[in-house]
Amino acid sequence: MPEGVPVSPASLSCRSLSPRLRGALLGLLVAGLTLPLLALFGELRATGPLLLTVLGLGGLAGAFSLSRRLLLGGAGVLAGVLAACLLTPVLRGPLSALVVSQPPVKADAIVVLGAGIQCGTGSMNGASLSRLTRGLELWRAGYAPLLTVSEQSGRLGPRDCPKLSALQRAEVAALYGDQGPKLLTLPSVTTTRDEAARVRDLARQNGWRRVLLVTSPWHSRRAQALFRGYGVDAVSVPARETGFDLTLPTPADRLYAFRVLTYEGLSRVKAALGGTPER
Repeated sequence: MPEGVPVSPASLSCRSLSPRLRGALLGLLVAGLTLPLLALFGELRATGPLLLTVLGLGGLAGAFSLSRRLLLGGAGVLAGVLAACLLTPVLRGPLSALVVSQPPVKADAIVVLGAGIQCGTGSMNGASLSRLTRGLELWRAGYAPLLTVSEQSGRLGPRDCPKLSALQRAEVAALYGDQGPKLLTLPSVTTTRDEAARVRDLARQNGWRRVLLVTSPWHSRRAQALFRGYGVDAVSVPARETGFDLTLPTPADRLYAFRVLTYEGLSRVKAALGGTPER
């Protein structure tokens, strides 16, 4: 340092840190910046302990030269991909490829697939309410005499979280009283595969030949393929999307589209590797 050049306390403090410690702090910073994305993508499964684990792994990776370079390289690639997806509507094509929307026809049952729940307030989230609303619209139009609703397993959310099926039953009772549709519960489901298996069993027991499948638009193609893979003739009549605008006019809409495309892509990879066993 040349004479006469002032040195700030912050500069001295930074210089006093070892290269490994500086790298660890950099790794913590990179990991910390990814936590909002992980929380958005992971939803119920992105728990506090998991986020802390990712933060710790980021610090550990930053402490060593090779892993630090890999961490920074991966962060750079992710930043570039996100920038392209958020600044342009490039995801419209891939998103539309996830959607199967068919005209409703007469069926034996309307299958309303489960979505999210707000455990703290004990209420359905927008996707769950939209799916139930669409199912009731189809029932009122006379397409089928009954609906199925899903009871999430204890693997999803806190133990004291209310069951989605109970909230849906309460909503239908509040709207129609004793004049509402018959409701059948698909018990203890963790995945769409579980729901398909439960409906297959009900179809065999009750002689159902066709069901109307109600889910979010971006989930419709994979859900229909799963149900048909279990031998269920499922006609896809998706609900309205309430989480984002499917035409992707804003960066916020595009971020949500990036999330669902990533989720659906990973779900297909999981299925190719053997999937999740029925619960």
